[in-house]
Amino acid sequence: MTAVPVAQRITAEEFLAQPYRDDAARRELIDGEVVVSEAKALHNHVQTRLVFELSKWIEAGAERGQVFIPLDVKLDDLNVFVPDVSWYAAPHALDIRSDPPYPLPDLAIEVRSRSTWRYNLGAKKAEYERHRLRELWLVDTAAATVLVFRRSAPEAPLFDVALELERGDVLGSPALPDFALALERLFDEQ
Repeated sequence: MTAVPVAQRITAEEFLAQPYRDDAARRELIDGEVVVSEAKALHNHVQTRLVFELSKWIEAGAERGQVFIPLDVKLDDLNVFVPDVSWYAAPHALDIRSDPPYPLPDLAIEVRSRSTWRYNLGAKKAEYERHRLRELWLVDTAAATVLVFRRSAPEAPLFDVALELERGDVLGSPALPDFALALERLFDEQ
């Protein structure tokens, strides 16, 4: 399925007020346009592996935060993103009983979908950066790479660190002490 933006722009408030739909399609609001996509098995496999690895890391130590699968994250009046995986540092922990929308995580992970990759690389990356996301991982399942964008310091105005990690590399982050994921494991069945 391809991403289908609507012709008419709507606000985040209108988007979030839409009734819940119990189907496989995922909806995001990107610059006032509703973008609909469906994840395929490879996307779900990689997303699940990332959640599993982050969950193991969280459980291995104290005060390591929370990891979530897609949640509505409101950035502003025209953008409600649904990262494939969100990590919130312990000081920003969510009340798991709270209703959406949720605040910007400390780490957003987007896994490549044919229909949404252009948004991930373009509009979503730009908005995440503008709204001061601490770190963004773009997982490219087609190339078996991970693009990492982060701020070298909290006060850095832009993502000033950009990395492209390949199958033989290890994925980690200064925000996640001792987290190390060999990309061979992430892309093992591709």
